Amino acid sequence: MEGSGIWRGLVVTLKRFVMTYVDDIVWWGKKYYTKEGIQRRMSIDARGIFTVQYPEEKVPVPEEFRFIPFLIYEENELGEKKDRCTSCGICAKVCPPQCIWIVRTNDPETSRPIPEPAEFYIDVDICMNCGFCAEYCPFDAIKMDHDYELSVYDRHTKNIYNKARLSKPLTYYAEIRPTNYEREEAARAEAEAAKAARKVKSE
Repeated sequence: MEGSGIWRGLVVTLKRFVMTYVDDIVWWGKKYYTKEGIQRRMSIDARGIFTVQYPEEKVPVPEEFRFIPFLIYEENELGEKKDRCTSCGICAKVCPPQCIWIVRTNDPETSRPIPEPAEFYIDVDICMNCGFCAEYCPFDAIKMDHDYELSVYDRHTKNIYNKARLSKPLTYYAEIRPTNYEREEAARAEAEAAKAARKVKSE
């Protein structure tokens, strides 16, 4: 029959409309703005409306989600910060769009390079979020972030991130990527143990 497809579509819409209210009554105030409610609307059991009300609600990102890179620093018991980055420049070399540039630190007396960056810049308008910089970094100093809310009114002054803006503590990395963090720390501990064993053996 002519127009039957339209009626079937309207029935589907009406069903969704009614089931939204039914599901709201079943959940009674817990469907929106809660972690459980978002998981419900993301599941195959979702009925009625299943869109997330962004920006008030946000879909949790997977651990391997990657966005703008950031630099890791470690803190000791005294609260002193130590950058993992040695300004070796590998990340800048492998970056496909060439959006990373580094200013090395030099000893003021000898002018010899010091293994830490004086400045570190990333143009986030050019960055393609490929993750090559994090993959090739030999010191695990650069990682991919989960923060995707980067809208600004003036990209010319706010979208070139400097070292201060890029630097985040190791605890932040452990929080957003716990699986990777545990694997890397286990490998680091194993390498340190093997190094200590070789040292003892040589003595």
